Amino acid sequence: MEQKKTLINRLGLLGIVSFISYAVAVIFAPLAYPEYDWMSQAVSDLSAADSPSFVLWSQLSSLYGVGGITCLMMVCVAIKDKFNRTLRVGIYLFAVMFWVSVVGFSAFPLSEGGTSGTTFQDIMHFVVTGIVVVLSIVSLSLIMTGGYYKKRFTSLAIYATVALALMFIGAIGTGIAPAEYFGVFQRFSNVISVNGFLAVLGLYLFSGKFEVTSEA
Repeated sequence: MEQKKTLINRLGLLGIVSFISYAVAVIFAPLAYPEYDWMSQAVSDLSAADSPSFVLWSQLSSLYGVGGITCLMMVCVAIKDKFNRTLRVGIYLFAVMFWVSVVGFSAFPLSEGGTSGTTFQDIMHFVVTGIVVVLSIVSLSLIMTGGYYKKRFTSLAIYATVALALMFIGAIGTGIAPAEYFGVFQRFSNVISVNGFLAVLGLYLFSGKFEVTSEA
């Protein structure tokens, strides 16, 4: 008999809502930015303070932050005292990363699209980016390690492996690919990798997959 879903389980769906809100903003915000070239420009150009798409981006992505944060906080509640410590710490750090991302990029959007980072606001934007990247790599690595441990949560570890691989593909691609394809590879690490894994955690929470016995 299927276990009755609790409110915490149902709030996992906000992870999906968060992902969809962000994806819709990435896809449709360029409608307000006629000169925007998604293949060569970063996603952050759409939310830059001087961007013509700033208002539309803010509207379309309005459920991204609140949905993702709520989902991840419920995931943290659901895994309390469960699984091995490495897996738990990895998920906790992933939640911290998302908080830093939502708060940091809201507080310090680029002052202008394609900026070289000469203003305090731009410098802080890149500092936040660096922190988010480091936390993403560390958290996904810990989730992989803890998930593969004794094969207790292999499926989640596989998703984390895919997310981390996509992140590195995006990072390598933006470094070696021609400038006209920068935006393509940046989306691997920005849209698909981290936000995709958030959606996975939301699905796990909704489906009750975190409702297992404790493991030290």
